[in-house]
Amino acid sequence: MPAHPGLSRPDDASLGAAMERTLLALAAVFEAIGPGHRILDIASLRTDDVPLCQTVELSPTADIQLSGILGSDDFYTLAVLLAFALEGSTVTGATLIATTAAEPRPRTCGWTIRSGWLHPMDPATVEVALIPCPDIPAEDCDIYTAPTLPEPPATDEETGRA
Repeated sequence: MPAHPGLSRPDDASLGAAMERTLLALAAVFEAIGPGHRILDIASLRTDDVPLCQTVELSPTADIQLSGILGSDDFYTLAVLLAFALEGSTVTGATLIATTAAEPRPRTCGWTIRSGWLHPMDPATVEVALIPCPDIPAEDCDIYTAPTLPEPPATDEETGRA
């Protein structure tokens, strides 16, 4: 029986594929937003209507690959929430917002997560997504359309190859 009514656990193969896409997505996001002080916010809504969110703040010198290894629980939580959003069976909607410290003002963009990948949000949609985020007042940021991220390669499971 699931831990939460209305939620069923995705199968291991789906979760494994989603975790691979998560690593590819995070690498693409970090490449797209560039170096420096970065804040990532993920918000998702589970199929049982429970909202989940996580904020991760990474210093300008953080080695992204090491941040998880060195025990950043926030980074782990964000990665898990992103994996479940990319897998899709237990999440009805999710967004990932990225803010970088840029002069003279921070820059913010975002992606909506659907169909197993991140899709760019336009500035108006990002501004609406920032409403519940008091730490990132929209009027203090330059909001721009997120770059399109390269689609991940299809997995053997998706192509039907053994």
